Amino acid sequence: MVGAGPRVVVASDKFKGSLTSNQVATTVAEGVRRTCPDVTVDAVPVADGGDGTLAAAVAAGFEFVPATASGPTGEAVQSGFARRDATAVVELADASGLVRLPGGRPAPMTATSHGTGELVAAAIDRGCTRIILGIGGSASTDGGAGLVRALGARLLDADGAPVGEGGGALAAATSLDLTALRERMAGVEVVVACDVDNPLTGRAGAAAVYGPQKGADAEQVAELDDRLTRWADLVVRATGRDFRDTPGAGAAGGVGFAALALLGAELRPGIELMLELVGFHEHLAGADLVVTGEGALDEQTLHGKAVAGVAAAARASGVPVVAVCGTNRLDPARLRAAGVEAAYALTDLEPDVRRCIADPIPLLRQLGERIAADHLARSTMTGTERGFA
Repeated sequence: MVGAGPRVVVASDKFKGSLTSNQVATTVAEGVRRTCPDVTVDAVPVADGGDGTLAAAVAAGFEFVPATASGPTGEAVQSGFARRDATAVVELADASGLVRLPGGRPAPMTATSHGTGELVAAAIDRGCTRIILGIGGSASTDGGAGLVRALGARLLDADGAPVGEGGGALAAATSLDLTALRERMAGVEVVVACDVDNPLTGRAGAAAVYGPQKGADAEQVAELDDRLTRWADLVVRATGRDFRDTPGAGAAGGVGFAALALLGAELRPGIELMLELVGFHEHLAGADLVVTGEGALDEQTLHGKAVAGVAAAARASGVPVVAVCGTNRLDPARLRAAGVEAAYALTDLEPDVRRCIADPIPLLRQLGERIAADHLARSTMTGTERGFA
């Protein structure tokens, strides 16, 4: 309709440690409306499969179902899953992630993915038959053994006793019983949001690449790689199939491997899966501008992160894209190649990063005003100003 205000879609990831994706959308919308009062802003929080995935699903209309699960070192944590009809979204980071380590102290040899399996089990017990599993942010390198044990697998030592939790304990494992796991997972589809292509073991494997990020020293990395090799051998003997070298098997400390080999999972790019889940393409219809964002725009942004995924989808629909962020380390040419017309950073307004993290909302609101002035001015003209009679 002639004279109608512009429509903006804000589809941003979180600013880690500072703002949730919902807060980003709300604040940008406030700023845009200051400059362009008749704008319609559609908030579509997104995530790439790591922390924030659960919140994005809830914002998209999924019901949050609370559940208690084991944290990465065994302590009880209050978590949950998101549900819509028979589909559940489970976020590994919320139960078994680095953010759940007590006091932030890493536990490279003993941290487990068991709590994530407990959340999957809780969703299945509530009647869910499709599990969307976001596996970013893992604290463990246990090959997903904890995940499948929570779903019924039995991992036993030479005396027939259950082995302990964590990657280090896999040294004692001699047998794997999948009977109860197969019964529990019958008729259940698992789709994993995964953005890495590492194998389970070796120089590019879960222990070598990600173990140090989880607190493992060089000796522990070697031990964990050996334990994961032992675990993969057990799985091959139990299933007759070897997934250790499959791209993505090393994701989340080997949770990708267990999901592929023992849950029959499909691995898909995280942001692609999340955009589908939140119905992003439907939100693009009739949009004049998309605002995406994350805490830092850098080289990682261009490889499967939320900003790149949102920009690609919007560009395919012919909708221009700009980005908001805390800091921007990409030059304009790199951004344009990724489908982002311009980037607006908090540090453009306040060079002190600590202040940006501590009090980002006033700055982000100002960026929203700038975006409206720079990109919506023509949309706010009257019909006569545009040349319509």
